[in-house]
Amino acid sequence: MDIDSIDEVLSTTRAVRRRLDLTRPVERDVVLDCLRLAIQAPTASNDQNWRFMVVTDPDKRAAIAQIYREVGNDYLENAATTESDPQTRRVYESAHALTAVLAKVPVLVIPCIERPFDANNRLVAASAWASIIPAAWSFMLALRSRGLGSVWTTLHLAREQEVAELLGIPDTVMQVAMFPVAYTVGTDFKPASRPPPETVTSWNTWGEH
Repeated sequence: MDIDSIDEVLSTTRAVRRRLDLTRPVERDVVLDCLRLAIQAPTASNDQNWRFMVVTDPDKRAAIAQIYREVGNDYLENAATTESDPQTRRVYESAHALTAVLAKVPVLVIPCIERPFDANNRLVAASAWASIIPAAWSFMLALRSRGLGSVWTTLHLAREQEVAELLGIPDTVMQVAMFPVAYTVGTDFKPASRPPPETVTSWNTWGEH
């Protein structure tokens, strides 16, 4: 394996909002190639209940974007103006900017779980998330390796039922997130500023580094 290339993808797959190319179409085959890789991720109890809703219809994208904007616009705008940490403030500003252009993003991908479960049962819930989250992140890594980008969003889940009705998603299916997918403007993404692993890792006893 080319470890350097793998490490670059792992360390530079960023949350992309402002650098999504809104003018370049995303080919159906590219999305399917990324999903083909995504579903190679391990699943809990071999329960392959992930499903992916891909939205390319302009009217449906616009309707979802309207819901997203109504849910998130005021919250993100307020967060962007009141946040004191510069880096976090830039994140909120970027997230707020996405609400204005989401309808123009060529593809929206909604990862789902085809399995109802009790979210209050931590063991059952953790098992369910353990199937979809690895696949969803693999999808984003696959996008990065092909010159595309995305960002993990969840705001539309505040009105999940409306989106489900719009897209014909049955009641037995739970939406997990939404990924705006597009080619990126440039590919020169850098690793984020993160603390050394030693400072966030305990060995054998909590708090012992």
